Amino acid sequence: MIDPARRRAIVRDGVSIGLVTGAYGISFGAVAVAAGLSVAQACALSLLMFTGGSQFAMVGTIAGGGQPFAAVTTAVLLGVRNAFYGLQLASRLGLRGVRRLVGAQLVIDESAAMGATPDDPAEGRLGFWVTGGSVFALWNLATAAGAVGASALEDPGVLGLDVAGPAAFVALLGPRLRARRPWAVALSSAAVAVAVAPLVPAGVPVLVAAGVAVAAGLVRPGAPGVGDEVIGAAAVEHGPPPTDDGSGPDAGEGRP
Repeated sequence: MIDPARRRAIVRDGVSIGLVTGAYGISFGAVAVAAGLSVAQACALSLLMFTGGSQFAMVGTIAGGGQPFAAVTTAVLLGVRNAFYGLQLASRLGLRGVRRLVGAQLVIDESAAMGATPDDPAEGRLGFWVTGGSVFALWNLATAAGAVGASALEDPGVLGLDVAGPAAFVALLGPRLRARRPWAVALSSAAVAVAVAPLVPAGVPVLVAAGVAVAAGLVRPGAPGVGDEVIGAAAVEHGPPPTDDGSGPDAGEGRP
């Protein structure tokens, strides 16, 4: 049983996140129409895909003249994180049947954070549903508003909406650049993308940059080498060696 005061706080936080994040959908709707999508197509993306980063990546690739395959692949690469969120939340939410399908659609960064953070599973479930539902409803309403507004303009491109997509990615990336390794990965990926841009079709540089980031993620910083593993195993099996002054676990026992 959730304390009433705590319940109100969770609902307030979830709705607040929905308002802030949902309002961002206005930008997506306008950008999608500026990229050449219809109002119905923009709304369908928000309704069915419902993952902001992937949606911006897809319409950004299309706007840049990229092939559909590159647009879809970029969107999938960015959206795959939601699958890992789902694995983390599955045991906590305990959903079955239709509720499981609905819950899967609402798994995004914000709802995953609100669902996984509290120590009390009941509070986590409440935070997940309130946040996910608020963002979903307001994101779709805002997408429709932005798309309809942009379609009313003779040339939506005059608003400079083509920079909204890159700006959104910078905003998503910024908070993660708090250590040397993320900076190194980000700069390396950007450098590789710029280098291959003149050589490959539009949309492919993003995929190449993603490949660099994935490769960097597979390399664990500070992973022990083979020699370190052998020394570590020996220490576990035999204990630390005696010191030069004769102290240590084997002191006085002699050596073979």
